[in-house]
Amino acid sequence: QVQLVESGGGMVQAGGSLRLSCAASGRTFSNYAMGWFRQAPGKEREFVAVISWTGGRTDYVDSVKGRFTISRDSAKSTVYLEMNTLKPEDTAVYYCAAGRYYRDYGARVSDYAYWGQGTQVTVSS
Repeated sequence: QVQLVESGGGMVQAGGSLRLSCAASGRTFSNYAMGWFRQAPGKEREFVAVISWTGGRTDYVDSVKGRFTISRDSAKSTVYLEMNTLKPEDTAVYYCAAGRYYRDYGARVSDYAYWGQGTQVTVSS
């Protein structure tokens, strides 16, 4: 059974930074893409960032490009989301997700089979 445990959320003022972590267990971490999604109240879950199984390819939603960085540490089976210059519109519950298919890559919710419990990020103006 794959488990994803997120940490690092919290409350920060606009312009501040946070780093989210997601520790994975239950299957070979290094063979699957990892993603971050977020969901604000009353909105659908939104893609934020993805990193390939090798770590060599990343993609971001336009609204976070240049501010957020996704990375992974296969030795620790952990994926990170470094968030800088945070804005109030970044406020949401952030979810870590593990890819559905072996060495696949995608930005859709359906591309991911396992999800963490979510961690709240609140950015005040």
